[in-house]
Order: sequence, then structure tokens, then C-alpha cells
Amino acid sequence: MQRISLIIIATLLSVGSYAGGKNLKGAKLNFVCQDTVFKHPFIDVDKTIEKPARCRYIHGGFSDGTRFSLYMPLEKKDFTGRFFQYITPFPDSETAALNYPEAENPVGFSIRHGAYFVETNEGGKLDFSDESTRREATIGAFRANAACAELSRHIAQLIYGCERPYGYCYGGSGGAYRTVGGIEHTEGVWDGAVPFVLGSDNAIPNVFSARMYGLRVLRDKLDDIADALMPGGSGDPYRTLTAEQRQVLQEVTRMGFPIKSWSGWRFMDVHGFVTLYQALVQMDRDYFRKDFWQKPGYLGYDNPASLARDRVQVKAIVRRIIGQQEAEQLGLVQAKSEAERGTADRAWASMGSDIPGKPVAYEIDHSLEMHTLGGDLIILKNGERLQVSRVEGNYVVLADVNAPQRLTYLHAGDSVQVDNSDFLAVETYHRHQVPTPDYYGWNQFRGINNQPIYPQRPFLVGPLITLGAAGCQFDGNIKCKVILCCSVWDREAFAWQGDWYRNKVRNHLGDKIDDHFRLWYTDRATHSDGVLEDPRETVSYVSTLYQAMLDLSDWVERGIAPSSTTDYRIEEGQVVMSANGASRGGIQPAVTASIAGQQRVEVAPGTPVSIHVVAECPVHTGRIVKAEWCIEGTTFSEPVDLAQAQFSADGSRVEFDTTVTYTTAGTYFPTVRVYSERNGDAETTYTRIANLGKVRVVVK
Repeated sequence: MQRISLIIIATLLSVGSYAGGKNLKGAKLNFVCQDTVFKHPFIDVDKTIEKPARCRYIHGGFSDGTRFSLYMPLEKKDFTGRFFQYITPFPDSETAALNYPEAENPVGFSIRHGAYFVETNEGGKLDFSDESTRREATIGAFRANAACAELSRHIAQLIYGCERPYGYCYGGSGGAYRTVGGIEHTEGVWDGAVPFVLGSDNAIPNVFSARMYGLRVLRDKLDDIADALMPGGSGDPYRTLTAEQRQVLQEVTRMGFPIKSWSGWRFMDVHGFVTLYQALVQMDRDYFRKDFWQKPGYLGYDNPASLARDRVQVKAIVRRIIGQQEAEQLGLVQAKSEAERGTADRAWASMGSDIPGKPVAYEIDHSLEMHTLGGDLIILKNGERLQVSRVEGNYVVLADVNAPQRLTYLHAGDSVQVDNSDFLAVETYHRHQVPTPDYYGWNQFRGINNQPIYPQRPFLVGPLITLGAAGCQFDGNIKCKVILCCSVWDREAFAWQGDWYRNKVRNHLGDKIDDHFRLWYTDRATHSDGVLEDPRETVSYVSTLYQAMLDLSDWVERGIAPSSTTDYRIEEGQVVMSANGASRGGIQPAVTASIAGQQRVEVAPGTPVSIHVVAECPVHTGRIVKAEWCIEGTTFSEPVDLAQAQFSADGSRVEFDTTVTYTTAGTYFPTVRVYSERNGDAETTYTRIANLGKVRVVVK
């Protein structure tokens, strides 16, 4: 692909008339972008807003449908000469930031640190059920973002009378694909980037298939697996498994699914695969409808017994159609949340929510169980298929990606077939998508002469999907400084893929990689940048992102190098971080909890148990500022008095003890959450970096 240099030929007329506090609504901007898709820039809103932060809000766009929002410091003295730009997983709304939680809102973060915040619709919202919304992939991937970034610079120069502002972009999941696409295929637009929870260009659909395979086959043993790997557990997650289950757990673990993350299996759903399923079936129909079930080398042919107990092919009659409101009342679906739009984990969750009166579920005359995370509702009179998210008894719940026209085909009284055959087939699709050996999760599927042991499909799907999301296939040829942030417990972008991209960058930069690139891992963080599923098991990486943005700006603008790449190794598909907090790199503190040097104790009811905690920051990354306990339940309600703790001279290491007493028999996991902060600010929510420590107390 030819690289796009978004050099802007621009003149702003009548600068004196609109400078400083003058309102720019309707101002004529004689702004010409070399990327000729983006014409006739305009500003249609220029006002002061109070939330999510007191700032100047400017809204505008280009004639092609691209729109942007700028949130800018009110006074020139408060502007530090930079902007932060968030790139969402799917092209969507340029006003999503207005709905993010106030305490961690990127607008508030940007304004607090003297930057303006940029958000765009990436050329316009995509609806996977509506072909009319499709467009050339690079527009939504990075070209619309780049054009808006450059236009924002000129608006900032007009308002503040400043030199060229520095610009930094960041995006997670699909937004990470598009962030990487932008920094590899533009020059001079962004000075730095923080992609996060990044997959490889063969991740999709294969990370989803592996996770769904494990969820189905291991569903009765997932609590055993999680318990074995919890503090004080047996350490052997295979101990209670059947031969088939052992094979599946080993396979998905080597693929990169974080084995310790099975503790959250109840919170796992289909996630972003919901948007890909129908397209995947269309791309490789022979696999789903013939080869998987009829040819040697495929699970459906080789071991049909593994699938028979979970295969659903049931004919039924539709009793009635259920809309959104009733579905919520029945507990079949949750209310749509605008706060989820644009998040790394659930950007897809609001898709289709703006279609009034659409069917959400159907009641049928059969009660069913379906142990896959999706399936099809086949309309027997015409063979059309509606995508199903799940079945609960007599209720069939639809996915949010069905084409509106198809929803009109099905009426009460119609005959249907609930069928999850294609979803069963997709669970081992990764076996038949073996890429080159640098994608080491797949090397378990190689045999003699390094050849795949399973039949391979005619083409690799992943790179095609990546091309649609990122506008390119990754080559590692970055054009700016980068801090890549990945999560060790990531179930949708397996953590080893961060290392894979680091190697891509090294292929270009060689020994100079540390002058331009960092990879920071966050332990106990998943793919989600939203609400924590279980705060006793996982932590948020959002504060790491914000600190990375600040460190990146210092790196670019002041030459202050950030903390080193995390000290890690790859073992059987798993990312294993160094246990030494001071030398582990990155910026997350290491936390250990122990009882007389052990992680487990058995005591009688009423026996006091003393827990010792050590927390330590990587060198020069901050101080420990807060600690809190969850002794029982799910709430961290007991703060630690750190005034009584033993600190190192620089505050980067702390030790303290806590005594707990349980009077009722049972197994308890007292958990401590410890925060570090670069400047010792215990009150900010933006840049406090968290980690957990826990022990097991068995009361008999």
C-alpha cells in the first residue's frame, strides 16, 4: 500500500476576526487536505460546556460525512501544546466521550493535563447489517482520523496562536488495529501512539474460536481449573479433567488463552465475534456446511461424539415476537448503555440499538438448552437465517447484527429450526488456519517437516479481516514513538500477540527499537476498559493508558525515556511476568500476600490470621499511595493505614501486615488492592495503577 502523507495545504482566512475567544461557528475555513476525500471543512458548534469537564467544545466535520468533536482548554495559558485522540474499535460516534464515566473520562484527563481531546466518527457509523454503510476500508481505519487530527491543529493554532501542537493517538482492540494502521501508513500526523490490547493480524476469528471451544467443553470443570490456579490451590488445573478436556485445555492454553483468566468464565460471552460470524460463514461456506462434518481431519467427522451432546437442530413454532422493553423485563437482555459505545471490550454492544420496534427475541413452543455462545434461527419457509445469541428455555434471543429486512420475514405461527451447527464448527476453525511460525500459538498444530497436522482452508481469514479493520496488514514500520499496552489476562487479544508485534517493530528498527518503542504488560487486566467483572480478581488498565500518554508526551517533547519494556517471557502461549517489582519494567506495581511465607492456611473458626503484604513499583515509576482490603464479599471496604506501614526511602516499596478472623467454616480469599501513582497523588483516578494480592484461608 502506498503510504499516505497527509500534508495539509491550508490557509485560515480572517484569522484576526476569529482568534482567541471569538466564536468559530460558521467560520469559513479555507482548508485543503491533500487527501481529497475530505473536503469543505466546517464548524457548526462552538460553545463552553461544563461536563465532562469545563472546556470549549467545537464540533464540525467534512462534507463526506466525517465528523469530529474537540474539547479544548478555555484559556491559552492552560494549553500545553498537545492533543490526545481516541480511536474507537468501530467507526461510530464523535460524541461518545460525553457518556463515559466522569471519574475516568478522557476529556477530563486531557483538560487536566493541558491538552485538547479529539474524537471522530471515523467517516461515519458502520452497520454490519446494512451494506449501504460500507466504504473504502482505509477511510474508517485511519484516513478520517488523520484528516480530523490535522484540521484540529489548525483550529488550535487559530484559537491559541500557537506553534504546531503535538498529537498523540490511542485505541484498543479494533481501535488498536486502526491506531497501528495509522502510525504505519501516515507520516507527520501523530507524534506518538498508545495502542492497547492489540491482536495480531491472524487473531480474528481464531482467538474467539479457541475461547468458545474451551467454554463449551470445559464448562463443568472451569471452577476446578480456576481453583487450582488460585493462591493456595493445587497448581494442577488438569487434575479433575477427562482426556478430552485435558486436550482442549492444553490446546486453548497454547493458543494463548490466559489460563488464570478462567476464574471469570461466567462473565464471558460472544463479544466482538457477534459482528464477524455471518461474514465468516459466507467467506468459507464449504467448511461449515460440508467439510467440517464430512471430511477426515475435521472434528465434526473425526469425533462426532464430542459434538453430538451439544448439537441443537430442533424444529419449533414461533408463538410470539418480543421487543426490547419486554425482553428487558424478562431478563433476556440488558438495557442498551451509551457508555459502552467505543469501549475496547463492548463497542459492538450498542449495534442496532437505534432501530425502533425491532424484534429482540422470540418465544417458541419448545424448551431448549444451547451450550454454544450463538447459533442460527432458520426460517423454514424461505431458508433465511437470523443470528441467535442464546436460548433460554422457550426464548430465543437474537444477536444485534441481523439485517433489518430479514427481521420482517418471521412472524408468529411460522415454523423455524434452532440450529447451532455452524457455531460448533467455528470452535476449532483455528486448527485449519495455521499461519507462519512467528505466530507461535499455532505451532502446536505442526508435525513432520513443520507441516500442519490438520487440513488447511484455501486462505487465511485473519489478514483479510485485519485489512478491513486497520486498512493494512501490520509490518511494524512505525512512524512515531509508541508505547504498546497489553493485558496478561486478555481473553480476546491473547497477550503473546503484543510480543509478536514488538518483533515486527524490531525487524525494522533493530537495535534502535528502545529509542522508539515500549511494550508494557498489565497483570490481572483483561480486554475490558469498562466496568470490572470481579474486582477481587481483575484490575483496570485505564490508568496505565493515561500514564502512558503522559510518559509518551514527555518522551517526544522532552526526551525523557519512559520505563523499560516489561520483563516477561512466553511459555506455552502464556505471558509470564517477572515477580521482581523493581526490575520488572512497565509501570504496574507487583503485589504479594502471604501467611508465614505461604499462600494457604487451615485454621479453626475464630483463629486470627496474620497476612503480610509487600508491594513494589518498577524503578522510577512512582510511589505506593493507597491500599485496601476485601476481607469478605466483593467490596474493598477496609482501607490500610499506610502511615503505619514500612516504606522505602523513595516510597516505591511498602510492607504491612493485616490480621483477619473468620468465625464461620468455609474457604476465604482475603484480597488486597494496592495503588501506585507517579507523583504520589492518592486522590486522582486518572493515573493510579492497581494490582492485587491474595491468600487462601480455609476455616474448618
